[in-house]
Amino acid sequence: QVQLIESGGGSVQTGGSLRLSCRFYGYTFENDDCMGWFRQAPGKEREGVAARLSNRSTTYADSVKGRFTIARDMPKNTLYLLMNSLKPEDTAMYYCAADCRGPVQRGAYPASAYTYRGQGTQVTVSS
Repeated sequence: QVQLIESGGGSVQTGGSLRLSCRFYGYTFENDDCMGWFRQAPGKEREGVAARLSNRSTTYADSVKGRFTIARDMPKNTLYLLMNSLKPEDTAMYYCAADCRGPVQRGAYPASAYTYRGQGTQVTVSS
């Protein structure tokens, strides 16, 4: 059974940083994995944030480009989202996900493109 468990969320002030982690269980990392992060703010639709594609390249939504970095540690079976220069509009529940299908949309995969996803970790950015 595949499980994805996120951690690292919290409350920060504008301009702060956070590192989200996503530990995978029952899923073996491969070089051609496609995985990523999406988020959902209250009252808004889910939004793809960042993705690692099967060709090992990375892609980002315009709203986070230059501020967020997706990375992974294969020996630790862990996916990360490094978030810098956080803004209040980044406030959302963040989810990690894996096994993408279909095309990238607006710089990242939508939530519906993934087979597996975690339960989420909350990020709150105050002004």
